[in-house]
Order: sequence, then structure tokens, then C-alpha cells
Amino acid sequence: MEERGNPGRTILSLTWAVLAFVFVFLNFQKATAEELTRDQAFSYLRPPYDLGEKIAPGTWELINLDSRVAGYGFETLPLAPLPGFSGAPINLFVQVTLEGKFINAEIIEHNEPIFVSGLGEAPFNNFVTQYRGHSITDTLVVGVPYGGKSEGSSLVYLDGVTKATASVRIAHETILAAAFAVARERMAGIAKRQPTRPNLELDETLTWEDLVSSGLASRKTFTNAEVDQLFADTIWEDDDLEAKDYPDEAFLDLWVVDVGPPAIAKAIFEKDTLEELERFLEISPNDEPILVIDAGRHGLVGEDFIRNTSPDLISANQDGFPIALRDSDLFVELRNGIPGEVAMILRTDRRLGFDPTLPWDITVKAVREHGMFQPEIGTQDLTLTHQTDKRFFVIDTPEAPPPPWLQALEQRAPDLAALSVGAGALFLLMMGRMSWFASLSNYTFMRLGILAVVTGFVGWWGQGQLSIATVLGVIRGIYDGQSLVFLLYDPFSLLLWAFVIISFVLWGRGMFCGWLCPFGAMQEFANKLGVWLGFKQIRVPDSLDRILSKIKYVILFVMIVAVFWSPALNDTLIEIEPFKTAVTTYFVREWYYVAYAVGLLLLSMVLFKGFCRYICPLGAFMALGGLLRIQRWIPRRIECGSPCQLCKVSCSYNAIEKTGEIRYDECFQCLDCVTIHDSEQQCVPLVLQAKSGRKLTSSGQGQPIPQLAGAGE
Repeated sequence: MEERGNPGRTILSLTWAVLAFVFVFLNFQKATAEELTRDQAFSYLRPPYDLGEKIAPGTWELINLDSRVAGYGFETLPLAPLPGFSGAPINLFVQVTLEGKFINAEIIEHNEPIFVSGLGEAPFNNFVTQYRGHSITDTLVVGVPYGGKSEGSSLVYLDGVTKATASVRIAHETILAAAFAVARERMAGIAKRQPTRPNLELDETLTWEDLVSSGLASRKTFTNAEVDQLFADTIWEDDDLEAKDYPDEAFLDLWVVDVGPPAIAKAIFEKDTLEELERFLEISPNDEPILVIDAGRHGLVGEDFIRNTSPDLISANQDGFPIALRDSDLFVELRNGIPGEVAMILRTDRRLGFDPTLPWDITVKAVREHGMFQPEIGTQDLTLTHQTDKRFFVIDTPEAPPPPWLQALEQRAPDLAALSVGAGALFLLMMGRMSWFASLSNYTFMRLGILAVVTGFVGWWGQGQLSIATVLGVIRGIYDGQSLVFLLYDPFSLLLWAFVIISFVLWGRGMFCGWLCPFGAMQEFANKLGVWLGFKQIRVPDSLDRILSKIKYVILFVMIVAVFWSPALNDTLIEIEPFKTAVTTYFVREWYYVAYAVGLLLLSMVLFKGFCRYICPLGAFMALGGLLRIQRWIPRRIECGSPCQLCKVSCSYNAIEKTGEIRYDECFQCLDCVTIHDSEQQCVPLVLQAKSGRKLTSSGQGQPIPQLAGAGE
């Protein structure tokens, strides 16, 4: 039969129009977050650090006890305003040393619903403390290794927070994005280092002449006259008589060769030294051996130097950061033809950041003494820059962590597969065998079985209880022009959303609200218990039901307005949904949240799904999404509503008009009316047909909605 005009579709359409107007209007009311004041930023510091100059928006220098810059402290919001699950960014104060090591990370402000009024702040705070001591050059990921295997991996795993996977991944990405932004701007090169090690497999025959001509052996000569000039106009200018007598001779004839690569070492050392070096590298595989030769008269160490310690006259640096050098205590015997009488092999640990394939400086101090007793010491730096060709090294590209969304997919793969199979089977059943399913004698028990699985697997195990918080987060993200990638961090819920959106087109809101909502399933079980206990059921009159069913739209409207004007208000309003209490935290929360959730379940014992029908803002959104429905999927007959009222009387949701029309915006797809429609024992027209023998006319199933004015629900 034709569906008669109904104000329901008109009201819902007007609601969409009002929301669109509010969205456009609020676009002119955008507010910007204020940065921390100096006093506020200082409150996040701990000894021995003090706050220095503000060098960029939200970024401050950290001053050590010696009054030198020791690192940087910064807000993440100006540097990496990634939208959180609420749509608003998570703002943290992060501190790093000049070497890129995390000093601390603390949360300034956030609106993540799961922490604000769910798990509490402690788990979130504990999560961010894990960054202390790690470096921004570490490959940090959240969660456990896929398959539980981490041996040989260069990844550093941080413990996540159960039930808050998406939020902590967003916080993780925020911290790293902000830290790398500061590193690129203030700590050149620190975020670009890749571990290198000598290529032991490279077999190349070289001579000393080859090393010199190709720059593998670097040389710099400082004459007596040049050094004399460095000390000119000081009290030490006349303290080296030999320099005056032989100005053109070499004061320091410095040679530097990286002998870590075997092909280079073979061209320099005699057999005994080469074997000793090989044994040394077997014991210390992370050390890079550096050969230093002086063919001049100065020498490389002072008279008080002790072997196997740091050389007293030699230092080195790379990219402005010191390189820790130490004597390797190896006997050095050079091949014939290699210049120099004074030679030593120094070592440095590559794990401390040294990269032999990049330029680095080695400095030898020229020392002079003035006076006989307690002489005054003067020094000048004689520096040589060296770099070794990359072909002699293996550059270990760090194992790139998979993107957060892929990590989440890998960790939830079994759950996603189970959800896909279960929801897919339910979809196929509803599309092809719905009438058969509804006609089964044990249909009620099968439905309750499915709802039990939804409560246990989708809800408590999978944490797949959809929430209006996701909808509000998407709206806020679009409004702020931010990426919606945060949705990928919770693939289980995202897959459920995909099924829900598809169901909008096929059936309207009913698939989620009637079959896939864990809290909705709990309410249905509560009602079954109330009926079993003999509680009198409340049947809301049609006129009052019409009014009450609009409350959820008002709540949704207020929450959307709050997204733009007062996001913090939604931290409170979101508690209208009891989902975090009943599903996310298993009823383990403050007593008033538990009392509210339990109270709604107790109400459901006498008022069938009262929360879903009248209060739930997510249900309001689902009803609006149901406007995408392209067919009337519930079969009807001409006799439905006139004279037969059995389906209406039996509908616990009050989703059937007296005229027999279906109010799809209030239909929860329980299939009770389908059971009645196809039953020769229950359907009044079928019973009359059996008695009279006349043929009945059915409007059928899956009829498209006519595109005519007034063809409302």
C-alpha cells in the first residue's frame, strides 16, 4: 500500500537543515587556543633545568646549572595539532636534551572521552612518562610486537592503554611529530642519523697511494711559522725557539684514516697489527678504529698520557656534538712507505651517534708553556676534517615502524576477521533470508543468542561500542580542516561503522540499534528479565511517544553546538551515553556513573529500551543517517492498519502507525512484525483468507521509496 504523508521525515529534514546552518554559522566563531605563559611553562620543569628564552611559538630553551642551553621544552599544539578522538588536539609539554633524548612529557590539556570520564587521567599520564630516557632517534611504537616476537628488532615498544588504543596512538604521533619539528629546526642532523658499520664483505685491493689520492687518508700540515702566528701577540709567542729557527718545517703533519673497513686496514698495517685489530673488532664490534699519524715534531699525546684512556691533546666533533675518543691500546706497525713515526689507533663507539660517512673534525692542541716555575699553559687548536666514502660501510636503515593504522590492523586482525564474518553473515541473512529467519520457531532464542555475542564480543571484548563521541570528533576535525586519520587507530569500531553506514542505505537505523549495539542488547535482556519476573510493562501513548522521541534530537543538537563553542562541555554531556560505564569499564567507575547505567537497565525492565528510544544522541544520529534508506524493506498488506492492528500492538518500539505504516526512523529491526506478517497462525488477514478463500494483496518487500512530494514516512 502507499505510505501516507507523515511529519517524521519533514521534522528530520528540518533538523538536518538546522544543523547545517549551525555548522556554517559557527565557522565564523572559531577560537584559537592560547599558548602557555612563562610561569605555566616553568611549572612543568624539574631540576636541574631552568626556563630560558622563548625561541618560537610554544618553544622554550632549557638552561642547565652552568647557564648553558641544555635542550628545549615545547608545547605540541603549535607544532603538531593532530586531532584527538574528540576532534580537539591533545596538547602536551615535552622536554628534550640537545642530543635528542626525552627528559619528560606531560599532558597539558586534552578532551579524550575515554580518559576524561572513563578510565581516569592516571593511565594516560603513565603512558606519556614512558618516553623518559628514550631518544627521538629511537624507533618508538605503541603496543606489543605483532606475533609477540621482538628479538632482533630495532623497534622500541611502549605499553599502550587497554580500551584507549586510539587515543594513546594519537598522543604518540603528536609527541613524535612535535619533537621532530623541533629537531629539524634546532638540532640539525640529530633526527637524520642512520646506524653505519664497516662493510666486512667489501674485498678491494688498495695501496697507500690509493688512499691518499681518493681522500681516504686525510692530511693537513701545520708549519712552525703557522703555529707561531696563532700564538702571536700572546705571552707564549716567543716560547718555541725551534719554531723561530725552522719556520718552514712541519710542526704537526697530521694524517687521519678510518681503519674500520678491512679493505682500508689491509692497505696500511703489517700482518701482526692487522690481526690484532681484527681481534679487537671481534670483541668490540660497535667501535670505530681511527688511525692518527703525526709526521711532524709535535706528537699526539702529552708526557703524562696513560694508554687505553682518552687522549689528552686530541678531541673530535661531528655536527657540533663531541665524539668520545679513547686509545685502543693496540700496537701499530705501518707498512713501508707510509709516513710518520708517531701513530696511534683511537676508537669511538658508533652507538653514541658517530657516523664515519659524514664529515667530522679532529683537533690536536698545540701546547706552549710560559715561565719556569708553575708555567702558564697556552693552547691553540689545529683541526683536520675527515670523511670516509660510503662504499666502505653498510648503512643500517632503521626498521621503519608500520604506520599506526597498520599496527592497529595487525594487532586486531583476528577480531576484525571475526567481526567481518559475523556481521557479514547477519547482513546476508537480513537481505536474503529475513522472512525465513523470522518465521523460525526458536527465532527469539536465536536473536537473544546473537545479542549475547554482540554484548560479549563486540562490546566487552572488542570494545566496539559506537559512540556519539566519534561523530562529534569527525565534525570537529572537518571544521578545523584536520585529518580524520584518527579513525584508523580503532579499526574494530571503524569496521563496525562501515557496516552501519551500509545498513543506512538498506534498512535505516535498525541494523545497529537492533542488532549491533552492545548496550542496546543489554537493555533487551533487561526487558526480557522484567517480563519473566512479571513486571508490568509501560506502554507510552502515541501522542506522548511522539514528543519523547524528539528529545534525543535536542540532545544531539546541543552536543553539536558544544563541539564549536565549548568542547569541554561535551566531556560532561557525553556521559548521557552510559556506554563507557556499561561496556568500556565493565561497570567499574564512580558510583554515580554506575548508578546511572544500572538505572537505565532497570528502567528497561518496564519500559522497553527507553534510553534508545528517547535519550540516546547516537540513536538520533542513526535516525538521521537512516534517511539514506532507499527501500521499504518491511512487507505490508493493504489490510495492515485497516482493520488489522496486531503488528502495531505487538511493536515494543511503537514504530508502527495505526494506519499500518512503518516509522523507519524509530524501527529497531527486531523482525517481530515480519514474524506476524508471514505467520498463518498470527496474521489476521491470513487467518481470514484461510476462512474466506480470497487472495490478499501485499505491498511486498524491498519496494523503492517513491520520489513524490509528500511521500514521507
